[in-house]
Amino acid sequence: MQSQWIRLGPKALRWLLPLGLTLVAAGLFSTTRNLDAYNRSPYPLPPIPRFAARFAANNVLPNEASRWIDQARVPVEARLLRGETVADVLGKLGLQGSELRDATNVLARKVNLRSLKAGNHYSAFFNPDSKLASFEMTLDGSGRIEMVRRGAQWQSDWQPFHRSLEMRSVQGTLTGSLEDSIRTAGGPPALAYRLAEVFQWDLDFTKDLQPGDRFQVLYEEVQLDGRFRDVGTIHAASYDNRGRLHEAYRYGDSAVYYDGEGRPMRKMFLRSPLRYSPRITSVFSLHRFHPVLKEYRPHYGVDYGAPVGTPVQVTANGVVSFAGWDRGGGNVVKVQHAGGFLTCYLHLSRFASGVRPGARVRQGDTIAFTGATGLASGPHLDYRVKLRDGWIDPLSLKSVRDEPIPTARLASFRSWRDQLRSGLRDGKAAHGLHTQLAVGDAAPQQPARSGVAR
Repeated sequence: MQSQWIRLGPKALRWLLPLGLTLVAAGLFSTTRNLDAYNRSPYPLPPIPRFAARFAANNVLPNEASRWIDQARVPVEARLLRGETVADVLGKLGLQGSELRDATNVLARKVNLRSLKAGNHYSAFFNPDSKLASFEMTLDGSGRIEMVRRGAQWQSDWQPFHRSLEMRSVQGTLTGSLEDSIRTAGGPPALAYRLAEVFQWDLDFTKDLQPGDRFQVLYEEVQLDGRFRDVGTIHAASYDNRGRLHEAYRYGDSAVYYDGEGRPMRKMFLRSPLRYSPRITSVFSLHRFHPVLKEYRPHYGVDYGAPVGTPVQVTANGVVSFAGWDRGGGNVVKVQHAGGFLTCYLHLSRFASGVRPGARVRQGDTIAFTGATGLASGPHLDYRVKLRDGWIDPLSLKSVRDEPIPTARLASFRSWRDQLRSGLRDGKAAHGLHTQLAVGDAAPQQPARSGVAR
């Protein structure tokens, strides 16, 4: 054994000696390089002193600063969680027993605690002794409540948000989605959905919109404390769809929109059962290849691709004749309408509350939610229309308008329409839009402040 170590010793030494010299050289090179960089630096860093107990014994900060730091409050910010109550929040912040009851009662005098919603912001401030000093909560769209500790008592103050309406005008060209195009023009994306509601009888926002279309909207912007809150009433809108101009003007106290000739926008049937669906995936056909059954057969409806849970609206007033499971259609709702019309909504995930046979529904009511039940290859809505004994193409359905403006009031309407047209064209609010007109009275009463978003 000893002779074996003697034989291996010189070999190991020949390997270890060069390796050790290499490591020593690398260390020297690294140290020299760092030292050279330090010496070449125009601003060499001074050495950092180590902590020593004698520094802690000295009063480094002035007494004035120390006094203010001792009195500083520590803030905590969070949001109200789902299912959480104010008592739960105050309990987490350290209030217990009678203190918790007193603080909750003080808040209850200013706001309805049951109306608080998840997501409301709140801030809590603590004294240096870790006791709660004050509590603030913002009620979304309403105001702000503040509670301050005064000795053993709590005082509260309610500050409601100031709500105001500003008239806005947006003009633009469709380059992508309607929401993005409105945002590019300077308006809020939510305006796209309001615009779809105004033109829902004349434009199918799933297939009619084309790049290059022009739009103009005159609307109210709801502000809280001078900041945007929501989109209010649309007073006028125009949409040039591939050279075909659609106009809508709100007139009278019944919140009815009329076209440029005084004819009501509302018709017997909506163009689409979905307020804002991204696409049509299949059209009415007598010879279509079924994606599930793998055979050619008639498709008597129009398929709208939409995520599961998208609200489905009934396209006309009527009575629910069926709501349940219908073989390949999955969950289905059928609604009977005047004139022998029947509309059907297939592959639903669930039904809206109160939708059952015999229930009366009004145009635009949510009756169900999209899904992929039955023979469906993916989430969508199959919308069908039957006239007496035969199926018809929903996209070619001819709608009947409501009653137009009486002839005696047409002059009044046209004067009001011209003011709105001027507002759309010039990007300025027409005089008197802030006050709703009575039917037949086109004389504006109160001027509205105007603003332009381009």
